[in-house]
Amino acid sequence: MNATMIQFFHWYSEGNGKLWKEAEERAAHLATLGITSVWLPPAYKGTNGGYSVGYDAYDLYDLGEFDQKGSLPTKYGTRNDYLKAIKALKERNINIIVDIVLGHKAGGDELEKFKAVKVDENNREKIISDVIEIESYTKFTFPGRGKKYSDFEWNFTCFSGVDYAEGMDSHIFKIQSEYGNDWEEMIDDEKGNYDYLMYNDIEHRNPFVREELNSWAEWYFDLTDFDGVRLDALKHISFDFYKEWLTMLRSNSGKNIFAVGEYWAPGQLNLLQKYIEVTEGCMSLFDSSLQNNFHTASNEGGSYDLRRIFDETLTQADPMHAVSLVDNHDTQPLQDLEAPVEAWFKPLAYALILLRENGYPCVFYPDLYGAHYTDKGGDGNDQEIFLQKVDGIEELLKARKDHAYGAQRDYFEDANCLGWVREGDDEYSGCAVVLSNKEAYSKPMEMGKRYSGKKFHDMLNRSKDEVVIDENGWGNFPVPAGNVSVWISE
Repeated sequence: MNATMIQFFHWYSEGNGKLWKEAEERAAHLATLGITSVWLPPAYKGTNGGYSVGYDAYDLYDLGEFDQKGSLPTKYGTRNDYLKAIKALKERNINIIVDIVLGHKAGGDELEKFKAVKVDENNREKIISDVIEIESYTKFTFPGRGKKYSDFEWNFTCFSGVDYAEGMDSHIFKIQSEYGNDWEEMIDDEKGNYDYLMYNDIEHRNPFVREELNSWAEWYFDLTDFDGVRLDALKHISFDFYKEWLTMLRSNSGKNIFAVGEYWAPGQLNLLQKYIEVTEGCMSLFDSSLQNNFHTASNEGGSYDLRRIFDETLTQADPMHAVSLVDNHDTQPLQDLEAPVEAWFKPLAYALILLRENGYPCVFYPDLYGAHYTDKGGDGNDQEIFLQKVDGIEELLKARKDHAYGAQRDYFEDANCLGWVREGDDEYSGCAVVLSNKEAYSKPMEMGKRYSGKKFHDMLNRSKDEVVIDENGWGNFPVPAGNVSVWISE
């Protein structure tokens, strides 16, 4: 069966410990739709306790078990809820992809004094102060957990930079330590060096830190038996670190753990390819360039040349390392990287990632279930956002599960209408897909002689017509204006 992932959360997912229970309850439905992997959000305690989305990681060992940062459960529930959700998903042969945040830590328990220099925020290679002594929350003792699971205590030597100094204005401070007075090596020169992102930036050159993060990964795997990892913020972490960390994880687990990384660089395919090269292909990457093309196409409407939709994308250049997506928690409205795909275009975009040969598609939670949330602005102007379930998303998923197999033939000759067929194989019948971002079209395409005389209907019910395949295996497949049709044999 075709592999399909879902990101089972969004930035504003409902709190109060409900998400793990929802994942458990929806496991059967996800399996019916052909979902084979579920990407769950960071499961460990963040600095805001039960309100943390999870990317402000505090204690990696606290999966909603200890009374820390103002709560025992995380935003998503308790450790027991989490393990029950995993069990329910696995019972339906759905793989678990866990979210890994190893670039920074937040919410230190005690202040420490150490030497540092200020750096220019827009060029972190530029030092703008003498060496000074500062005091920051870099000591992590985890008083709620104590030494259960690990007795490792984090201190300032475990970090390369901070953005807080007691009694001083907020700034980026580069810590001066035995592990290096410069930042770790990155593959790009954005902001001079983009090693530092936020909070306390983890120093991966410290061998004790690496040992602890390897031990934690082994502990996490032994507890949950996860099948894959989603690696956060690769742009800000030494590429050498994850090469070693994944090697150790796969060796210690005895399992070929799938890995997909977030290196967000829309329109910069060269950086995605460079990262895959320097990490020796040890992980896949989210295709941020394709997502950006979808965003652009949805805003430009009929003036966008659909023949360009895969230009400069990882899905086209290196499909074996591409995880394709339409939206995610960073691109959704009100986020810093906001670049949402407009609702009218989403069925087209999902057809392009779900029903073609290349890429490993990832569905976004609000696109399957909808979402409603409010951003409480500091100026008192609250913004209410309604994200509607994508029209036809369940049918598109079922089309991937039951029909998107076999040889693919493309019909990309029109700027405003794309078509392709999947011939099917010995087990699955194929499909014909036509999409338009402008007028209604009818596209002649070859399904294959084995379908001669067969009647095809649009499983999305966009068109009520019937297409009969001629003696040469061809059919003329229509699509309404600005829409997508998926044709399958009766």
